[in-house]
Amino acid sequence: MAIRKKLLVVLKGYPRLSETFIAQELLGLEQAGFDLTLVSMRRPTDKKRHPVHDEIKARVVYLPEYLYEEPLRVLRALFAGLSKPGFKPLIKRFWTDLKRDLTPNRVRRLGQALVLAHEWPDGGEWLHAHFIHTPASVTYYASIMTGIPWTCSAHAKDIWTSPDWEISEKLADARWTVTCTRSGFEHMRELTPMKSQVHLSYHGLDLARFGPFSGEHSDRAGSQSSDPVRLLSVGRAVEKKGYDVLLRALALLPKDIAWSFEHIGGGDELPKLKALAEKLGVGNRITWNGAMAQKDVLARYRTADLFALACRVASDGDRDGLPNVLVEASSQGLPCISTSVSGVPELLTDRENGLVVPPEEPAALAKAIEEAIRNPELRRQLGKAAERRVREHFDHHASIRQLTRLFEEEWQKEEGWQKSA
Repeated sequence: MAIRKKLLVVLKGYPRLSETFIAQELLGLEQAGFDLTLVSMRRPTDKKRHPVHDEIKARVVYLPEYLYEEPLRVLRALFAGLSKPGFKPLIKRFWTDLKRDLTPNRVRRLGQALVLAHEWPDGGEWLHAHFIHTPASVTYYASIMTGIPWTCSAHAKDIWTSPDWEISEKLADARWTVTCTRSGFEHMRELTPMKSQVHLSYHGLDLARFGPFSGEHSDRAGSQSSDPVRLLSVGRAVEKKGYDVLLRALALLPKDIAWSFEHIGGGDELPKLKALAEKLGVGNRITWNGAMAQKDVLARYRTADLFALACRVASDGDRDGLPNVLVEASSQGLPCISTSVSGVPELLTDRENGLVVPPEEPAALAKAIEEAIRNPELRRQLGKAAERRVREHFDHHASIRQLTRLFEEEWQKEEGWQKSA
């Protein structure tokens, strides 16, 4: 009989519209028989929820987002922890980290870990962190305090914006770590001698939720101003998504091409992007939707002609892994144009199932967009090839099976150690 331990999953925030890949994984684990409690370091800020969030049955526990907001809760945890065997090792670990990262953020993670260890929801038997930066810090500290082992899912920003020393030490302490792109996988393997404990696991897509599009994308070629080619992008307005590059590319398109562009997503840079669009003279062709429900996003994938995402490495090193929206769009036969950053080439191969250009090059992006607009048959071929790749290689059930095996193998070892002790 398969071993199932009570799993506490530590998340940066929950629920989050931009992290449906995590919600999809949580639901998949529940459906595979895992008993989860979700531990969130932040309360939700999104006004909308995806249907998958309502299907997840796990209880959600919120830690103090800022320690000063719940001082009694933090103090109770601190005083309760003083006499515990794990307290001195935790403070030693924390002090070592603080000397290298002298920030309020580091102190906050200690306080959150103390609260988690003190309150210890639902009799948790295993810890799992999503993201190897701050959630893994809370998880690592809570593991030291309680003696409960932990594992980790690393993604994108967390890998590339964390110092190497911190990743190395977390990889050494976690029982195993998975990540969702080959570039992240190879980078982390360089930072640990225990290479077999780092695994590549693509999130994939819930193909039941993104069933095949039975219709056809249009053959618009940008020749009629009354029926322009419909370009679409989905993503938060943040630096790594490259929306300023995409807007500059759109402004470079020949004047004889009729196009419209629709953006879906929130983000702090929206006001700046809207101003840039006006400055470039393309504001009247753009619709800014803000965040939308998943069913509405799916409808847009099916009515659009072309999907574009100008991924880049941000100034602080942040970057996408493999953007889930590219997988979603491809699942609907919608041809995608993106850049050769991080995990994008693991899905899209230039001229085989998409168009891939270098990042930070509006002229190259504009050229690719123009070619795709003027050539509906090319769009159709690329879209069909991309959908085949997604349905053959990016089914999220494969990832759930892999995670299930990793957990079960670790738990079987744990049972063996306990019996022999």
